[in-house]
Amino acid sequence: MNTPPPPHTAARRAIRAAALASALCLLVAGCSVLRAAEDGTDTNAAGGPGTGMKVALVTHGGKGDAFWDLVRRGAETAAAKDGVELTYASDADPAAQADLVRTAVRDKVDGIAVTLAKPAAMRGPIARARAAGIPVVGLNSGIGAWRPSGLLQYFGMDDSVAGRAVGDKLDALKAKHALCVVHERGNVALEARCAGVRKTFRGDTDNLYVDGTDTGAVTATIASRLRQDSSIDEVVTNGAQFAMAAVEAVRQAGSRAGVATFDLNKDLVEAVRGGEVQFAVDQQPYLQGYLAVDALWLYRTNGNVSGGGTAPVLTGPAFVTRSNVSTVARLAAAGTR
Repeated sequence: MNTPPPPHTAARRAIRAAALASALCLLVAGCSVLRAAEDGTDTNAAGGPGTGMKVALVTHGGKGDAFWDLVRRGAETAAAKDGVELTYASDADPAAQADLVRTAVRDKVDGIAVTLAKPAAMRGPIARARAAGIPVVGLNSGIGAWRPSGLLQYFGMDDSVAGRAVGDKLDALKAKHALCVVHERGNVALEARCAGVRKTFRGDTDNLYVDGTDTGAVTATIASRLRQDSSIDEVVTNGAQFAMAAVEAVRQAGSRAGVATFDLNKDLVEAVRGGEVQFAVDQQPYLQGYLAVDALWLYRTNGNVSGGGTAPVLTGPAFVTRSNVSTVARLAAAGTR
């Protein structure tokens, strides 16, 4: 026959059991939180998957362009962090891009990020989005048009400032005659870059308009111009793939012209490392996509507006030369530069 424990002993055992149960509960809860943080299954409205927020990123980027792959990758990274459902659409034709924005409005997204390569075409769709209560931010193109267009914020490079910096760089290289290659006629960002070069470069600057959808034609057109004018000693392009076309054009024409460019990709990193391209201006497209999506999430969840809604958030220019290309190469291999 078992003798029941004294009342005070039973009470102590009950307290110990409760404490143990509480500790186990905390331990299990702690492990659950840790697992959620590790595997990304945190469903907090503050940023885990399933927040229900939808964002549309609409650009003028062409298909297969590595530059826009970086923009999209940055946007997807921010969307994954913030628990945002992201849709990406692009069309180089301004009317078609405008239709994509209208589609996003009809889909009742919670935010839109858009490029303003052709600002006039975007005014109507942006106004429709604002009337529907959808915040719109800009990125990459249209730094001079984002506020008049009614955008909430802007993330990108000041193309005029970048162009002037390139002009100074060409002076330091003692160039005398630059050819600025524009692969999309009427694109405000590309025109601003070449105008900036012309403003500070003490030599002569000529614009050359080419069909950016045909790389072979770009090479042929640049080569033809170099043959016609042997005084051209510098070719400045507005995209990494066009810089590689310019390198080939210089070879075909038997020219001694140097090549420099705006924008960056993996191939261009190696061309800078090997000395085929003198330098590149990096506007950090991954950062542009990331900041645009993250800004919409911050605005929707916390009312934040970067730059106070009056100043752009600049992502460039940053120069990539042989002196720093090794660091950039490691990042390019990771798919973020």
